[in-house]
Amino acid sequence: MTDTQTPSESTLLANYERIIEISRQLNSTYDHTSLLKQIVSAATELIDTEAASIMLIDPITGELRFEISSNLSPHQLSDIIIPMEGSIAGWIATHGEPRVIQDVRNEPGHFQTVDNTIDFQTRNLLGVPMRTHEKVIGVVQAVNKRGNAKFTSSDINILTTLASQAAVAIENARLFRQSDFIAEMVHELRTPLMSLKASTALLMRSDLPEEKRKDIILTMQNETNRLMRLTTDFLDLAQMESGRARLQIEPFEIADLLRESVEVVLPQANEKGISIEVDNTQYTILGDRGKVKQVLLNLLTNAIKYNRPNGEIHVFTNLQHDNGHDMVRIAVADTGYGLSKENQKQMFQKFFRADHTADAATGTGLGLVITKAIIEAHDGQIWLESEENIGTTFYFTLPIA
Repeated sequence: MTDTQTPSESTLLANYERIIEISRQLNSTYDHTSLLKQIVSAATELIDTEAASIMLIDPITGELRFEISSNLSPHQLSDIIIPMEGSIAGWIATHGEPRVIQDVRNEPGHFQTVDNTIDFQTRNLLGVPMRTHEKVIGVVQAVNKRGNAKFTSSDINILTTLASQAAVAIENARLFRQSDFIAEMVHELRTPLMSLKASTALLMRSDLPEEKRKDIILTMQNETNRLMRLTTDFLDLAQMESGRARLQIEPFEIADLLRESVEVVLPQANEKGISIEVDNTQYTILGDRGKVKQVLLNLLTNAIKYNRPNGEIHVFTNLQHDNGHDMVRIAVADTGYGLSKENQKQMFQKFFRADHTADAATGTGLGLVITKAIIEAHDGQIWLESEENIGTTFYFTLPIA
């Protein structure tokens, strides 16, 4: 049942004009996170609710998972799976029809886990399916109509229209990202594969000197290792970009993880005579320890690779207040060659490699892209400051427990 009161014609016209504007914005970007943020923001604005959320059906497992909510951070959502049976969102996704609950206290199908997790009280909700031409890919929910008002038939129509536009935009973004990523992947795989092909052809020659044969075998080993790194990074990035990577959120001490990560890269640093100084200030982080270690190892390895012989690396932490949340800021600073302004703009782009060192080409060009995705999945930020011939510092933030 919905309230019989309907908005004025001028209000309806303004809302649909806003939907057209939002639709243009949605179709102008293929960035998954940006799309989701625009959709929940539009839903709360148009339906005038306290919060809105998006749940998408995992194309691999078929599970319904929270992707974004205007009143939740990503790490709070990462482990919540909404049951297809016994939940309102599951019913909407299964039946492909809108659902209005004017008082959730009288609804046994209300999934209480989220409210209990974040101490939030849902009074009423409106949910609609996100439908493409072929299937339902998820659900948009608007929660708690402001002023204790009831949801109207106009609200259903507006949110249904927005959800349909959003579903097409998300599906287009998935297809674009998939085709774009495959093209880039094939291009990157071609170089080591061509090298392996040439090496095997040379090994077939009976007049090949033994010393040359050993050199070719070493080249093949290096190219094989490079292929393994590429495929690992491809899989990591594909999972992060698709939203299928799930963070194992738990509290841990950042100082312990910093020391542990430095120990891993210390032999590599010693080869170049590079010293590493680590801040031992203890902060308890709330995050995925394994993923954060992956970030640290990537930044430390880069700091060694692009440093000068006998250079220095400094790792330090401090507290930072960001958008109403206490965050820990971690910095990895080197005394290397630094980056030009042009290179700084491209550091977080796929397959970009700075060209300061001879071994730069051995990297996959995906490390910083994956690093950025991991940090943003923790609701943090990452950025850099650099000056040529002085050095580079990478900063990133993580939520404090």
